Amino acid sequence: MVRVDTQLVPVPVVVRDRDGRPVTGLTASDFQIYEDDRPQRVATFAATDAPFEVALLLDTSGSTREEVGLIRRAALAFIDALRPGDRVAVLSFKTIDEGRGKVATVAVQSRLTDDRAALRAAVGRIRASNGTPYYDALARVAEDIFRQPPAPEMRGRRALVALTDGVDSTSASDFASARAQLMGTGVPAYFIEVDTEDYVEDRLLGDCEDDGALRLSRSQLERYRRNFDPRADAADYEDFCRMGPFERMAVSRALYQLARGEMGLFSRDTGGRTFEAADLRSASAAFAEVAAEVGRQYSVGYYSTNKARDGRFRRIRVEVRGQANARMSAREGYRMSQGE
Repeated sequence: MVRVDTQLVPVPVVVRDRDGRPVTGLTASDFQIYEDDRPQRVATFAATDAPFEVALLLDTSGSTREEVGLIRRAALAFIDALRPGDRVAVLSFKTIDEGRGKVATVAVQSRLTDDRAALRAAVGRIRASNGTPYYDALARVAEDIFRQPPAPEMRGRRALVALTDGVDSTSASDFASARAQLMGTGVPAYFIEVDTEDYVEDRLLGDCEDDGALRLSRSQLERYRRNFDPRADAADYEDFCRMGPFERMAVSRALYQLARGEMGLFSRDTGGRTFEAADLRSASAAFAEVAAEVGRQYSVGYYSTNKARDGRFRRIRVEVRGQANARMSAREGYRMSQGE
């Protein structure tokens, strides 16, 4: 969590005019920040031409495994859209054999670098996985990729960019804990939401004896029970193969609904955005939009005048002087850590 008596509270901001065009050329004196409606002094500022660092998460799980080549091409298009000095880390999923069976895990294909050849090689290494440790990947970004404070020139210029359908199947982490960890870094989250729902539904209806069929994992079934049928006995959701086709579809649709809500909430809270991609073929266009969006991002930082470590959520509001009709995307707030 951000400890505001000793650490900076970074606030990424994108400013648009009434027609949705980016407003560039602003300076620190153009911004006013409020925390819980109390004005704060701008302590740091980075303009839109400053370099940024991105954790690029590529979902290569069962719902997208048939089109890993398209994922690679979309990721390479994103890397090619970067500017000199921009740095990227590449994460994906991979399958490992632990002796008791194959499991999906998070793979860091490349740490933060501006070496384009190294990034292309990292993208070339991604492979399909047999599960989706999506929440674990979010936690890994916070714990590993963005664990260390940024260099001064990168301060407040970091982002998570994830190509995914957001439906976790195998993580040890849950959404709440992964979200809390990433919220503590102040990193905006951008999601390219790939629509895999119809594809998954078709394969869920297959017979459990069919190797080409998909199955909902026990963790997915338990997540459904907790969120949508909490009074049910846990044993009712232990065996996917005993479910009927309509029950399978109902569970799958609810999990997709939950995932879309989580991505929307996370992006709004952090000052990022969610971009819809009808399929992986349209993901390249979405990546281009994300690259442009992150490139237009200002970074404004402050040290809170409220020194209490009370664990409460603090709401952030940003205004731009002389821009009455401007529309802003900014981090909506953060939760203060508790302490003595």
